Amino acid sequence: MTDITWEDPFCGEGSSCFRLGTDADGNGYIAVAGQEENPVTDSLDALRTLITDIKAGKADHLL
Repeated sequence: MTDITWEDPFCGEGSSCFRLGTDADGNGYIAVAGQEENPVTDSLDALRTLITDIKAGKADHLL
């Protein structure tokens, strides 16, 4: 198993808590807090782009 360094959970108001993590190979991870054994994995650049796009409102239509 990959050694992932997890950040503290991010919890939105009234929603699930998510955790972001990284490993020594430059991969990024997103998981529901408490389910870190099943993360979504991609490169740090892809994770950075995802977060930047969400902050820019590009996923607002999904809400």
